[in-house]
Amino acid sequence: MADDTTPRAAVALAKTRSPHLVDPATIPGWGVDADRDNDPTYPMRDQSRDVGLTRDWDRPAGQMPDVEILQSIEHVRRPAVVGTSSPPSGVSGMMRRAAFRWSESNWLHWLLLLGADRVNVVEGVVEDLAQARIPNIPAETGIRAQIAFNKRGLAKKTVVTAGIAALAVGLIATRRGRGEGASDNVA
Repeated sequence: MADDTTPRAAVALAKTRSPHLVDPATIPGWGVDADRDNDPTYPMRDQSRDVGLTRDWDRPAGQMPDVEILQSIEHVRRPAVVGTSSPPSGVSGMMRRAAFRWSESNWLHWLLLLGADRVNVVEGVVEDLAQARIPNIPAETGIRAQIAFNKRGLAKKTVVTAGIAALAVGLIATRRGRGEGASDNVA
């Protein structure tokens, strides 16, 4: 137990008696979860009767999803609850299915999943265009947040992207120049 004569206890006591303290009852919404009878999450937080995991623990009934769920080969069974909001589909889905044939300890598993995410972005843009919707790619990439909070990172990405684009254009122009010169020599 803390000694009330210590400097730390004196500071804490002074803070609790401060005239600058705000009365929480005057703040709208403050203490909305204080009433345990009116808190829907309280029964889950009440662990006074929870004995923990034992041999007699009953596994909760598993969710029966109506979409394909990809599962790691390291696990024998799925967790009781799984995500069903974005089932695998298209080329990205094929890449994800291929990824889950590999162990999570294999880099190919993660590389395929990363690639599938990028392919899924392109699939989304194509899907938008197919529905006659023009995607707002700058807004979807969070450019406003980049401008507001990470100008240096945005400038770096812009320079790198411009450099890669200039390199690609230069390589294409060089190849075309070689191709035209080779055809001149033949004729």
